Amino acid sequence: MDKPDKKETQKPLILLVDDDATFSNVFRRELTRMDFEVDYESDSKRVLQLLGERSYDVLLLDIFLPETDGIAVLQSVKKLNTELPVIMLTGYATIDTAIKSMKMGAFDYLSKPFRLDEVRVVIDKAMENRKLSESNARLREGLSERLYSKMIGKSKAMLDTIAMIKKVAPSDSTVLLMGESGTGKELAARLIHRLSHRAEEPFVIVDCSTLHVNLVESELFGHEKGAYTGASKRKHGLFEVANGGTTFLDEIGEINPLTQSKLLRIIETGEFRRLGGTEGISVDVRIIAATNRNLGIMVTDNLFREDLFYRINVFCIKIPPLRERKEDIVELANYFVEKRSQSMRQPKEFSDSAIIMMQNYDWPGNIRELENVVERALVLSETSVIDVDDLPLNIRGNFNFAARDKDFRSLSEIEGDYIRFILNKCNGNQAQAAAILGVDPKTLYRHLRKNRE
Repeated sequence: MDKPDKKETQKPLILLVDDDATFSNVFRRELTRMDFEVDYESDSKRVLQLLGERSYDVLLLDIFLPETDGIAVLQSVKKLNTELPVIMLTGYATIDTAIKSMKMGAFDYLSKPFRLDEVRVVIDKAMENRKLSESNARLREGLSERLYSKMIGKSKAMLDTIAMIKKVAPSDSTVLLMGESGTGKELAARLIHRLSHRAEEPFVIVDCSTLHVNLVESELFGHEKGAYTGASKRKHGLFEVANGGTTFLDEIGEINPLTQSKLLRIIETGEFRRLGGTEGISVDVRIIAATNRNLGIMVTDNLFREDLFYRINVFCIKIPPLRERKEDIVELANYFVEKRSQSMRQPKEFSDSAIIMMQNYDWPGNIRELENVVERALVLSETSVIDVDDLPLNIRGNFNFAARDKDFRSLSEIEGDYIRFILNKCNGNQAQAAAILGVDPKTLYRHLRKNRE
């Protein structure tokens, strides 16, 4: 049976579950006078069925029920619907049990006999808390969608990467992101955090490549006052700041061996000591590490601890370089055009020739390089179309105009070399080459035939 749309029931909908018929009839009548719509049920076994049939705003649940006690019903309800606020109804003798129920997910409890104004306040708070919770959930969903939107690409390599992120995100497993500079490792780490149960907790980025060798431990673990010259007060380290959330160790391969051993201890025990401190500090953090280096080779060369490598390599995700997902270049380029051209008066787009040229470039700087190229092209382009001339020379091709046996080369020689260069970039596809060269395919064919003769 479909649940009715909440808009069909303007009044807040309450489910009252209590085996005392006399009390329930009076209570139900008073709740109705408060402008609530109330369903009543005395059989605890039917609670889950009713919750499946209608969308209730609040559940009022008696702790003592004849066949299944309220605590057991509460546990079943929370498995079915974590967002539904449950208010326990109890006598004075069972207040301890009511408090226990709150630890198990109940929103609050009401002690019989209770005042009606007290009932109204608790129910209103429960509904307001639910609205806030649902609003936060929508916000988290929106943030996740925005992060997804930045993980641009429909290539198999990219779709496989996103699938791996979705699989590992809900767990607390340590993740190692491997990929060249500019491939989007930080974005992947943010998405893993956003899709995890730690989404509302801190996401702390540690750029290991920029940490000074003498200050790295202070940054990561903090220090006590007087720990070293200049330590005028206690400082909390980045792991303490991230407690409950996620620490993203970017370029972990740059951490020195001594700090590696202390990092290993945190991963294994969740404990560390501040620099100059004697007390152990416990933290609950998830670690996501990233590197553009081959940690396996670094282990062989004794530059990276083998035990730490195995600890962070629980779940490894390789972020593909742009040259391995060239079918995503157009979508990425258009995204950056839209992103950058919002501040410009004239919308712009790439010409077919420019797109083909970009697709035939290997992008050693990956997505970061592509974004920079797009920004540069938007500035240089004087029309609504970004053309080949607006691209950097390293993408268009840079030619040596001097010949070995003479000072200059003829135009036909340079023209022939350039045509061969473009054909090579297009893997021999004459239609693509003609589009880049700006000539009719028949003209290109005649030129090639003439040179062969």
